[in-house]
Amino acid sequence: MDTIWKEVMWSQFAATIDMLGEAIQACPAELWDAPLWQDPIMGSKFSQFWYVAYHTLFWLDLYLTGSQDGFLPPAPFDTNELDPQGVLPNRMFTRDELQSYLDHCHKKCKQTVEQLTDGKIRQLCYFSWRKEGLSFAELLVDNMRHVQEHGAQLNMFLGQQVNKTAHWLAGPKLE
Repeated sequence: MDTIWKEVMWSQFAATIDMLGEAIQACPAELWDAPLWQDPIMGSKFSQFWYVAYHTLFWLDLYLTGSQDGFLPPAPFDTNELDPQGVLPNRMFTRDELQSYLDHCHKKCKQTVEQLTDGKIRQLCYFSWRKEGLSFAELLVDNMRHVQEHGAQLNMFLGQQVNKTAHWLAGPKLE
């Protein structure tokens, strides 16, 4: 696999993860469990700041793995996020716990990108909620878009609530 694509993928993915991390660090304690939006079907608990951050990290971790088979996030997290009924964790996670998970995902992402090969990016990935497989390359891009979406929501919420503006971050070089 051409090195330039690994460098681009890492630079963009790392900047995306870092912007999510900035939002997690910038959230004041009084907004940690505040809902970002109202959802008449799921309820507002699924849109609380901490949960949106956790949800984003969980799926980032899973999709970097490429398969739900054998996937297990680091403690204290579990796989309840995979429940199709929509199950909240049994407790609110702390900023430190989510920062630790973000650090885990950051390292995992770099390692995943460093180990990309032509065969790996073409490998089909299957999940129980998808009818068809998708290439690992497409899964990585979808994953990055998902992190960007929720990172932007969290940063916009902070901008609306406490006038905190997100910084545009450039991604690091792949070393």
